[in-house]
Amino acid sequence: MNLKFRLTVMSFLQFFVWGAWLITVGNYWFGTKQWSGAEFGAIFSTLGISSIIMPAITGIIADKWVNAEKLYGALHILGALALCYIPQVDNPTTFYYVIFAAMLCYMPTISLSNSVAYSILKNNNFDVVKVFPPIRVWGTVGFIAAMWITNLTGNKASANMFYLAALAAFILGVYSFTLPKCAPQNLIASDAHWTEKLGLNAFKLFGTYKMALFFIFSMFLGGALQLTNMYGDVYLSEFAKMPEYADSIVVKYSTIIMSISQISETLFILAIPFFLKRFGIKQVMLISMLAWVLRFGLFAYGNPMDGLWMIIASCIVYGMAFDFFNISGSLFVETSTDASIRSSAQGLFMMMSNGFGAFFGGLLSGIVIDKFFTDATGIRDWHGIWLSFAGYALVIAVLFAVMFKHKHEKISE
Repeated sequence: MNLKFRLTVMSFLQFFVWGAWLITVGNYWFGTKQWSGAEFGAIFSTLGISSIIMPAITGIIADKWVNAEKLYGALHILGALALCYIPQVDNPTTFYYVIFAAMLCYMPTISLSNSVAYSILKNNNFDVVKVFPPIRVWGTVGFIAAMWITNLTGNKASANMFYLAALAAFILGVYSFTLPKCAPQNLIASDAHWTEKLGLNAFKLFGTYKMALFFIFSMFLGGALQLTNMYGDVYLSEFAKMPEYADSIVVKYSTIIMSISQISETLFILAIPFFLKRFGIKQVMLISMLAWVLRFGLFAYGNPMDGLWMIIASCIVYGMAFDFFNISGSLFVETSTDASIRSSAQGLFMMMSNGFGAFFGGLLSGIVIDKFFTDATGIRDWHGIWLSFAGYALVIAVLFAVMFKHKHEKISE
């Protein structure tokens, strides 16, 4: 079988597992289980904690002892078992620990999937820069496909979403063992300092003002990403509580509406070279922050009838908000760090955004929404919620524009 096709299948299933439940778990939590918002924020913080803890550990294991494709497969099989158990859970505390176990298995597979693909492509003399992006795009397609299946089968508030994710994870886990071998490279010397073994030597970048500031803003933007993952589908679904909107397409197909965000993401990736060449890295990152303001602001004023265009526009803007910071930020790290710590620096960027950002974004947003924007009957003030998030993103954008000093070098295509 064609290697590129086999890796495409891997990429598709990798994000199918996530898309089956990530956007819709709020409906299960608030609607089916009717648990509180503060505890829900803690659930999403497990993504951040797992991103902080696991990638470095699994990276060392794959580098020194175990074939990457086997470790990747084993983690998915273990994650499938945890996902299968979630529907049996009847209290939020146990739910937290089970989803945490699932995320400890899943989050490191995101970076491992890239490592496996890179290794296989390089070992077979493919041009990674040219061949990998079209393979990775199918991951986003898998995420969208899972969202659509969950919605169209009537399971966006059902425990079946976890069974669907578990099935995909188990299939991917078994499938991974059939991939070409990615043997340990032992890239880390046995006598290396323990900080190097853990990838911690990149932390010295915090001693540089510009890099420290960049990583701090990465954390704040990582928190913004989790806000829409956590609450976007819940927000659209709760229009059902208003009689005039109860039968609208937004309520019936909320997850499909939200998938426009992922479709937009694939399109804005193609626009990044033009924007980088025209405006430079700092301006592109600033555009991303302002796009987050629009993302939240449009949600605040949207509705399923005459405000439907605002909801759809918000989903389209998401692609710019997400891609422009993540990809231009990655380029900034690539061009601003020494080659000897460049991989570690990229890992630090991901740890600050997907790790600490996701952790604090998930935890604090749940507390704030529960305390300030939810009444005694459990009704949430979504207009106020989204406006507060928009204000948060606007403050970050203004501070970034003023504090972050960077020569506006334009990147060639």
